[in-house]
Amino acid sequence: MVTDKSSAIINKLRKVSTATIATCLFKKGLKNQFIQGVQPLKKGKSTMAGTAYTLRYIPAREDLNPIEVFKNPEHPQRVAVEECPKGSVLVIDSRKDARAASAGSILVTRLMQRGAEGIVTDGGFRDSAEIAALDFPAFHKTPSAPTNLTLHQAIAINEPIGCGDVAVFPGDFIVGDDDGVIVIPYNIAGTVAEECLQMTLYEEFVMEKVNQGSPIIGLYPLTDENLKMEYEQWKNRN
Repeated sequence: MVTDKSSAIINKLRKVSTATIATCLFKKGLKNQFIQGVQPLKKGKSTMAGTAYTLRYIPAREDLNPIEVFKNPEHPQRVAVEECPKGSVLVIDSRKDARAASAGSILVTRLMQRGAEGIVTDGGFRDSAEIAALDFPAFHKTPSAPTNLTLHQAIAINEPIGCGDVAVFPGDFIVGDDDGVIVIPYNIAGTVAEECLQMTLYEEFVMEKVNQGSPIIGLYPLTDENLKMEYEQWKNRN
């Protein structure tokens, strides 16, 4: 569930990039928070930011995964779609296996209509062109037409998972943009969001100076005392 405190953090995270977040986390000793092998189905969409709601797949076994299992109202994949809270990102552990789809356009559309923030899998989506056309952030490894039952059995909802070699705990903050998806541990998300806003402000100053012809040395990182004073004045004006 997204609380008022979480909403404030999410609003800040929408204004920063995954690259800036990665640098901030690196400074804190966290080097493995960027989900590997995952990309947006369509670039150029608004930054995705929300709290993690998770779904875990294990390898399918034929006697347990006939097509009829979807008739079960308690099927974990369907339940996850119907219970993913507003403002959350559904993160799916597909074991980095995109040979069968993690979900398709109907389930993703349902998530969008329920107010979810986005969806991420380290596997693949079917109906990928339809999902890409939605006003809804979606990230995967590669398109995949076969039904998930071919290789995946949905087994657990909202427990710790691995997605693209990153540990994701329910309630962690998830941010996605054109570069990919990064995971922020929930207990430091507020601090990270605020620090990243300040980093982004400084990067705007740096880009302005670089476009004016300034060299990088002393500017990025900021070690030149004159530039430090100039930056403080720039901040006051902006």
